Amino acid sequence: MTLDPDEYTVGELRDELDAVDDLETVQSVLEAEQTGQNRKTAREVIERRLEVLGEDAGTETDDETEGEYEETRKDVGEDAEGEEVETESESDETTEAVEEANVEEEADEAEAGDESDEAEAEEESDEAEAEEKEDDGLSHPTRDKKHIRALQGGTYRDMWVFCETQQGELLDVSKEMLGKARELMDDYAEEYEEEDVVAFLMGDDCQGLAEEAIAYGADVAVYHEDDRLERFLHTPFTRITAHMARGQGSEESTDWRDYDEPRYALYPATNNGRDLSALVQGELDSGLASDCSDLFIEPEKISNPVKTGEPGVKKTFERVLHMKRPDFSGFEYSTILCLDNPDRDFHPQGASVIPGTFDVPEPDYDREGLVVEHEMDLEDEWFSVEITEHDTLEGGVDLTGHDVVVCLGRGISDDPTLGMELGLELADAFEDAALGITRGIVTSSYQFEGHVEQYSKEERQIGETGQIVAPPLYIAAGVSGAVQHKVGMDESDTIVAINTDPEATIRDFSDYFIEGDLFDVLPRLTEAVKSGELPMEAAADGGEAE
Repeated sequence: MTLDPDEYTVGELRDELDAVDDLETVQSVLEAEQTGQNRKTAREVIERRLEVLGEDAGTETDDETEGEYEETRKDVGEDAEGEEVETESESDETTEAVEEANVEEEADEAEAGDESDEAEAEEESDEAEAEEKEDDGLSHPTRDKKHIRALQGGTYRDMWVFCETQQGELLDVSKEMLGKARELMDDYAEEYEEEDVVAFLMGDDCQGLAEEAIAYGADVAVYHEDDRLERFLHTPFTRITAHMARGQGSEESTDWRDYDEPRYALYPATNNGRDLSALVQGELDSGLASDCSDLFIEPEKISNPVKTGEPGVKKTFERVLHMKRPDFSGFEYSTILCLDNPDRDFHPQGASVIPGTFDVPEPDYDREGLVVEHEMDLEDEWFSVEITEHDTLEGGVDLTGHDVVVCLGRGISDDPTLGMELGLELADAFEDAALGITRGIVTSSYQFEGHVEQYSKEERQIGETGQIVAPPLYIAAGVSGAVQHKVGMDESDTIVAINTDPEATIRDFSDYFIEGDLFDVLPRLTEAVKSGELPMEAAADGGEAE
């Protein structure tokens, strides 16, 4: 053996093995690795090289497995070569005892055969029943899923942005992402080299929107038009996006690029964007960080052996998209990284972005860019789901501009429906008030009854990833005061907080703090607003009531 695996990292070892064409040498390297550091990723690299060399050499083994033998004998039957081995019971010295034994044996075999037939019939029946269940197309919807192996050592470039449209217009979140992508890739160009922002969109009439995407920061806009794409559909949108990302299509529609897959991909964290991002990133065998509220690109030093290939080694990954997302109802943030393994690439590094996270940039309609029509044959079976009826929702809820905003937090958890009813009653008691909620309610699993469920939606969320309000009076009931909520309301003129916890963070930036259960306090406040009298005693600086 001339190659000592201990002298190489996994990546270096893979490169060295690519130059070795002798099976015995590679086998000796594997044995050396097993007796040495015995790294899992290194063994996989060596074993993969063995497989490649074995396939190239057309290596076949003469060893016949038990299953293969049985199959061969069954197929050949009486024509099988070789002689049957005689048993003592079949020798010339046949005795009466042996004959009796044979009779008993035949009887046992016959009985066993009957039992075997019954068992076989029962087994066939079970298999048929199982097969029938499998074929219903619903019990095992993912049984046809094939693992798609990621690229290794591929070429990646550009930041792709899915531009979701609605009623012939780009959604604001699409424009936000284009502006953020422009900012990220301008900074990227200073650190590395120039790469493009690529907008991609699909619809029944979207060429004009592709041109508009250029004005909002894209260098290239790829679009696919088809009358059947008027509305979002999982299968065709996923197939088209994956087709685009892989650079498939006619030469005219792909000659603007020279890489395997996008380096980064952004999607809106809308209902459709969440669906598409998960499906496409899975199809491309890469990762996804969902519901992100910040993005930046920086190098990152990692010591995880799964990523470095060996324990105790630190490796710096370049061009890493850091995807920051709120956790635990916004009380903590996590930063998600999508890093390559030693023998497996994960691209595009994907993120979905919460609407309202970034500012919508001013469009520059003099900006120049490349608009490309994507070409792909769409199969009819992808459109098996047909939308026959639909309702148009009214515009979203605007919480700004009201005299009063009543905001409910997770303090309603003991009885979410009653808490929502009490908040609405207080809002209704004012001449001009609106009801808002915290992100904790939006992301909770609270079960609201139908008449108040509409008030629990994201459109009423106040905070960093929701609406920003600054009314003359802000009443926060059962709100803890996380910083992500504070940035959405701390410009209010007067803030009144209601909380059972006198140490709640919101007390620090409230003008008035009411220590108490919102289920007791809100009805009294509502009555006070209606009557114009407030029969409550004040406590100064948290002291005893006078």
